[in-house]
Amino acid sequence: MATFSTSSGQPNAFSFVLIGGTGDLAMRKILPALYAAHRDGTLGEGGRIVPVAQTELAQDGYLQWINEHVKPLVATDGVDEDSWVSFLERITYVVLDASRADAFSVLRDVPGMLRSQRIFYLATGPSLFVSICAGLAAAGLTEGARVVLEKPLGHDLASSQAINDAVGAIFTEDQIYRIDHYLGKEAVQNMFALRFGNVLFEPLWRREWVESIQITVAEELGVERRGDFYDKTGALCDMVQNHLLQLLSIVAMEPPHSMDADAVRDEKLRVLRALKPLREEDIRQNVVRGQYRAGVSGGAPVPGYVEEPGVSRDSATETFVALKAEIENWRWSGVPFFLRTGKRLAGRVAEIVVNFRPVPHSALGAMPLRAGSNRLTIRLQPNESVRLNVLGKVPGIGMNLRGVYLDLAFDRFFQRNRMEAYQRLLLDVIAGRLALFVRRDEQEAAWKWVAPILEDWDRSLTAPKPYSAGSWGPAAASALLAREGTCWVEEES
Repeated sequence: MATFSTSSGQPNAFSFVLIGGTGDLAMRKILPALYAAHRDGTLGEGGRIVPVAQTELAQDGYLQWINEHVKPLVATDGVDEDSWVSFLERITYVVLDASRADAFSVLRDVPGMLRSQRIFYLATGPSLFVSICAGLAAAGLTEGARVVLEKPLGHDLASSQAINDAVGAIFTEDQIYRIDHYLGKEAVQNMFALRFGNVLFEPLWRREWVESIQITVAEELGVERRGDFYDKTGALCDMVQNHLLQLLSIVAMEPPHSMDADAVRDEKLRVLRALKPLREEDIRQNVVRGQYRAGVSGGAPVPGYVEEPGVSRDSATETFVALKAEIENWRWSGVPFFLRTGKRLAGRVAEIVVNFRPVPHSALGAMPLRAGSNRLTIRLQPNESVRLNVLGKVPGIGMNLRGVYLDLAFDRFFQRNRMEAYQRLLLDVIAGRLALFVRRDEQEAAWKWVAPILEDWDRSLTAPKPYSAGSWGPAAASALLAREGTCWVEEES
């Protein structure tokens, strides 16, 4: 199919079909990201946005819904009224029951649909992915189109393979965009720049100089209104299998020969395939499973997980996972990677901490005993930054050392609007750039690695370790690192 492009590389004529157009994801992430791209002039003038939902609304009713629910969410970034009005002019709302495979032919009548680059964003539950794709195929809308799949893509390896098989029978692999919004974050992009654009870091990025690596994605919130979904998923499938393993693969990958999509994804795949398989004794010793109890968060009392709406009162679903992973290759042999994620924790933070080895001999007297005196912290949220911690001399008599840091504040150097992750990724879909999306073999390699953990938990029937809401998780998570002679790095923003 022909692609109509502007000089910026964005297709001039595209139809962005948002299936699930009245859902929470559309309201909070996708529509705000599309507006930001429109406001910044990067969306392409000839693009149309076609939200699709079962909600019976006329065109004016849907635009009113956007004004009520979406506009307040983008107000913090500044809403230019002229750009907002022209953004709404791009939108054509379609009432459609996505569970019916014969319902999608109505999309053929949307102006410009058949003559444009078609993008279908499936902002629905994964149970509808196959029937939606089948409906699009039956309506003759899949040739040359692109389809975006949200996580979770299945609940284990077999279900993931079943969805991929069914979708892959309709769309080719280069038409499928499996989205992981962490890969669109500016700080993740800076990992490529730091490692592969600077001679300073790459020679140190290996087992001889790196003692350990920590990857943390912590949330202060509980399951909120997603109790029914979350109780069937848990932290391992919701966060570790995708977000954390994707971050690990980027941190540990070899330099690709180029930034082409498959060159980057080939190197990530090699890391995932090199992860040391987890045996039963490894899981019992190196994987911590937790569930939050009632506590205090943000200065207010909050309920425990099993007291949340939609959650079974005897649920054994984990809301916290910490684990030790190892990569069996030349670069990383012997370096532990510690992964941690959870809900109702003491802070909202997503970061990667590279702890460098201490000097082999101190000529300066006693050294601080804190873990990771030399470390690189790549923070993804709440504020994206890169910080290099080193030791410096305290002013005065004597050689007393104390930790100081160099803050790589990119926002001070680049005085332009920073793109949010979804905005970058949606523009990449529209332009046909696949590098920041997950390939099927990557996804399956990640599922294969976590599968023994899921199987062990199903067999053992042991309850998750409790932790108080507002803490940093079960004590066993700290003990996991203490056995390695280190600790979690927790520092202020």
